[in-house]
Amino acid sequence: MTTVSSLAFVHPEAILGDNVVVEPFAYVDRGTVIGEGTRVMAQATILPGARVGKNCVIFPHAIVSAIPQDLKFQGEDTTAIIGDNTTIRECATVNRGTASKGFTKVGNNCLIMAYSHVAHDCILKDHVILGNTTQLAGEVEIDDYAILSGGTLVHQFSRIGAHVMIQGGSKIPKDIPPYVMVGRDPIVYVGLNIVGLRRRGFTSERINAIQEVYRLLYMSGLNVTQATERIEKELPASEERDYVLSFIRSSGRGIVRGSMEG
Repeated sequence: MTTVSSLAFVHPEAILGDNVVVEPFAYVDRGTVIGEGTRVMAQATILPGARVGKNCVIFPHAIVSAIPQDLKFQGEDTTAIIGDNTTIRECATVNRGTASKGFTKVGNNCLIMAYSHVAHDCILKDHVILGNTTQLAGEVEIDDYAILSGGTLVHQFSRIGAHVMIQGGSKIPKDIPPYVMVGRDPIVYVGLNIVGLRRRGFTSERINAIQEVYRLLYMSGLNVTQATERIEKELPASEERDYVLSFIRSSGRGIVRGSMEG
């Protein structure tokens, strides 16, 4: 049974699924959809264009689907999509999209920690974690299982690959290829995210194969084009190898540098 506090505001045009809980002083505006089992805690705000999935928790003072902080925004009809089983902690903000994509999307089973910001037209896939006060500029894309530790700042249009671990306080001006750890200032590749990969069930053989890809990419003295050519020629095809190659070749901003580069 859906429960709405008498001290909350829920617009008559809002759509609430079964077993939704809306706590005192929460605000749910028109043009919103909240999936079954989701809890909107006290003083959280859900604005027009929000599409919140099932079994989510929106903590106090979080704001979902505010208009973009983008001067090009002209009031177009856009959305902010939150997947199932996702938690948005205190004072975090997820802005809706612009005409560029038409939506901002946070996937399933994500954790957006306190005071983090997800700007317009960002796409976060599943199982992504944003540490406290992490800030994503517009049109950032983050693949599955990436973890951005607290205070990370990500430049607009940057892309972060799957299973990446980013050191707290990092500034991300480039794309971060999958499976790696990055840190230091300025940001550099510091190794493979071996602990994270093991936790996700990657075998030693798969991890070693990924390690060979990054040995050629960052430790061979070759430039990126030369390294990718050697990776494709010399290393056996695999899902991981091909994902890394595709990521690098489609990078719009270029990838993070290696710690051994000049």
